[in-house]
Amino acid sequence: MGKRSIATMTAALVAGSLLTGVPNAGAQAAEHGADSASPPGSAGLPGVDLDTVTIPELQARMAKGSLTSEALTRTYLRRIEKVDPKIHAVLRTSPTALREAAASDARHRQGKALGPLDGIPVLLKDNVNTRGMPTTAGSLALAGSPPATDAVLVTRLRKAGAVILGKTNLSEWANFRAAKPTSGWSAVGGQTNNPYVLDRNPCGSSSGSAAALAASLAQVAIGTETDGSIVCPAGMNGVVGHKPSLGLVSQSGVVPISAEQDTAGPMARNVTDTALALSVLSEGDGEGGSDGGKGSRGGRARPGDGLQDLSDFPSLRSRPGAAADHGTGLRGKRIGLWRLPSLGTDVDALMTSTAKKLRKAGAVVVEVTPPYQARLAELEFPALLSEFHRDIDAYLATRKGPRTLAELVEFNRTHPEEQSCFAGQELFEQALAAPPTTDPKYRAMRAELKDLSRRSLDETMAGHNLDAIAAPTNPPAWTTDCARGDNDVIPSSTPAAVSGYPSLSVPAGSVGELPVGLLLMAGNNQDAQLLSLGASVEQRLKAWRAPRYLPTTGVGATR
Repeated sequence: MGKRSIATMTAALVAGSLLTGVPNAGAQAAEHGADSASPPGSAGLPGVDLDTVTIPELQARMAKGSLTSEALTRTYLRRIEKVDPKIHAVLRTSPTALREAAASDARHRQGKALGPLDGIPVLLKDNVNTRGMPTTAGSLALAGSPPATDAVLVTRLRKAGAVILGKTNLSEWANFRAAKPTSGWSAVGGQTNNPYVLDRNPCGSSSGSAAALAASLAQVAIGTETDGSIVCPAGMNGVVGHKPSLGLVSQSGVVPISAEQDTAGPMARNVTDTALALSVLSEGDGEGGSDGGKGSRGGRARPGDGLQDLSDFPSLRSRPGAAADHGTGLRGKRIGLWRLPSLGTDVDALMTSTAKKLRKAGAVVVEVTPPYQARLAELEFPALLSEFHRDIDAYLATRKGPRTLAELVEFNRTHPEEQSCFAGQELFEQALAAPPTTDPKYRAMRAELKDLSRRSLDETMAGHNLDAIAAPTNPPAWTTDCARGDNDVIPSSTPAAVSGYPSLSVPAGSVGELPVGLLLMAGNNQDAQLLSLGASVEQRLKAWRAPRYLPTTGVGATR
């Protein structure tokens, strides 16, 4: 997709309906009521509720001169200072954020805004290289010198005028260190808490990015995923997360697990903002291309692939003053519901209610069970071990500190701080012993994974003539417990993650106080169609609500 198409699409998004991103969001917030433990989202910006405002609304105010990026950025920085001590989602804020905001304001005054993200504060997961700021993957091993250059995706954000607000905590090494990790914990940042119930887990590994968005600490955040690490935190923290088609967003400069599955992706409080962020992250400008990072393989999407049809995005079909879509874009859509009863009766009941709402909006919902899931579960982990050894060695060679996985294992053995929540590094040790990616057995394993994962979705969608497959993103959040570790065997993310197809989590509702997401999956490079469908689903379900920062609750499974 060329720059002209990107510019046309993003301009249309900004000009589109300013009401459809989170329908009736203000009414929902009032309905759920204020709580003394829930800081107001509108503090510091009269007429702007950070909990519910969308990027098009912010840009409309900036264009009129009634809002500046500097004021917006200062408000988010103050909110981080006030709210983040409850959840520990933000590791550090950028010392240049206010300068970047001031530069954006100058462009807006001159009528030279760079696009929809110009002046919009964005948080980056702390495994994304950011010049002048530590990039640690949560480990003290990388806490020394910052990387010399930005990741390609950060370069794109800067060129689009986004304000880099800071870095978010994550599950250390993206949850690929110990056999029984605790999601949201890192030696650098400690434990991130779920904003809805503080003793519950935020899910991994983009835990800080999702929790920060739920607490309205930034307008957009960047997460990364190998299998579930964007969509599960999004679901468990009641926000939106998009795992793009593999290769749509460059992985260059991002701490890896596997070039065969890794991707960065946008997260936000609504689908409109998520789509706008993706349009920037995926824009092809010849710098970094879609190489997928060190060790990338062929067959990837090209920058802009899958976005051509964002002109059909629901917020584009109405103009200011027009009635909102409210989910009418679902009429005639065919959605396959993969129930996953293993996630519990409460989640299953929520899926029943969700299907009823979608049918009422005109969608056809049929129950499906994608095939080959047991074989995918059997093959994925051994393949990732071999790929991690290859790709982490390549990345560590670009940084100061341990230069190989073997040196990293020794670092962890000699630094007690790395063992303060859980001591294990079994996955590191298994990766050292795994066959190399040149081994024929490994190659056969990855080929079978790619084939079966794609067939699991392609055959299901073709067999039922589906526009998308839907499934629960997550169970209710489990209690955080370093001694026990996670209970995160959540199979819904695997088919899209292994195949490289796109997936999108939107809020579906809650079990008690604990959010549950609806995961939508579509075919290869169908990102635009998936986002359009997700926006219609979001408008129909109207499931978003602000967190109340409860210390604990007896509702929902402790697992």
